Amino acid sequence: MAQRVVITGAGTINALGHDVASTMAAMAEGRCGIGPLDIRDVDRLAVKIGGQVRDYHEDAHFNRQQIALYDRFTQFTLLATQQALGQAGLTFTGQLADRSGVILGNSGGGLNTQDENYRAVYEEGKNRVHPFIVPKLMNNAAVSHVAMQYNLRGPSFTVSTACASSNHAMGQAFQMIRSGMATAMITGGSEAMLCFGGVKAWEGLRVMSKDACRPFCATRNGMVQGEGAGVFVFEDRDHAIARGAEILAEVVGFAMTSDAADIVMPSKQGAARAIAGALRDGGLNRDEVGYINAHGTGTAANDKTESAAVADVFGPHADKLMISSTKSMHGHLIGGTGAVELLACIMALRDGVIAPTIGYMEPDPECALDVVPNVARDASVEVVLSNAFAFGGLNAVLALRAA
Repeated sequence: MAQRVVITGAGTINALGHDVASTMAAMAEGRCGIGPLDIRDVDRLAVKIGGQVRDYHEDAHFNRQQIALYDRFTQFTLLATQQALGQAGLTFTGQLADRSGVILGNSGGGLNTQDENYRAVYEEGKNRVHPFIVPKLMNNAAVSHVAMQYNLRGPSFTVSTACASSNHAMGQAFQMIRSGMATAMITGGSEAMLCFGGVKAWEGLRVMSKDACRPFCATRNGMVQGEGAGVFVFEDRDHAIARGAEILAEVVGFAMTSDAADIVMPSKQGAARAIAGALRDGGLNRDEVGYINAHGTGTAANDKTESAAVADVFGPHADKLMISSTKSMHGHLIGGTGAVELLACIMALRDGVIAPTIGYMEPDPECALDVVPNVARDASVEVVLSNAFAFGGLNAVLALRAA
């Protein structure tokens, strides 16, 4: 018999706030966390804005030995994990430690570490780098440090599927608990690509906005990068109830598809199959869904493709759906984005507050959905979806129900 899976802890650090409460408050207020980048050599960039984590000082959280091992993306992950486990009230010993693990999404890995050390070697002419550079920059660094710090001895690995990494990671964690393979999983994702090399590479794609992220708006002109982490405790529902844990939401469905079509252009069919698959996996009817947290990058191709996929799957019910993109506020965290966006889904289910799509100025007839423009909305919803559609045509959609 399949086990039911619930969320018992959440943590985050991102451009909107350094914890869940401040992030949700910013989402509810429609506050924008995107602003001028404060990074080295920003004057050499064409794109000078991002969803940067402000007022962050690594030495306030970690000692020198830890900083030598922890890239910025790992630091964000550890801080978010500490919050999530603090809320869940879980400690891992004995059999629970053996049956609990970590699955996190990440795309860029230790890009800040790479950037700093390529600069040291090529620009400054240094012939030696720190002996811990490889363990600091590897994509699985955050997973390994979380596992070591909290004694998580079960299934642990990193998922890297570009912009769908977090959703893929959370979907795998969900499936492991549902199948009985694990009792609890730390899951979510993180990213820290706001360094000169990271932004310069994305500039080359010509999909970046120089002023703002305006998903679904007729005047949109591209995406804006963000950084940060979102981490959750997924847990067997029976185990959570037995220990008296507070349940934030229930994860009920997950699906993943591949467009098998183009490395950068999204496919309506691939997205629609993932959305429909998540509904089917969760045993959900279309009319049960009240809100969708959209992938909503603010690029012309993504927004109209996603809108068409939603219309195809939901038919007439699409007109009754609320669908918003919180990337308009915190930016696109690439591998970590689905994790921060899941907070908006939990807020919708628990608090009855639907996060808005800010920066919306003019309707686009090709995105003719209720995108909750500019102002949050009070609404009672029982089922929500979280969409992620990545470069490479890799799609992952989660379905959640109110606890």
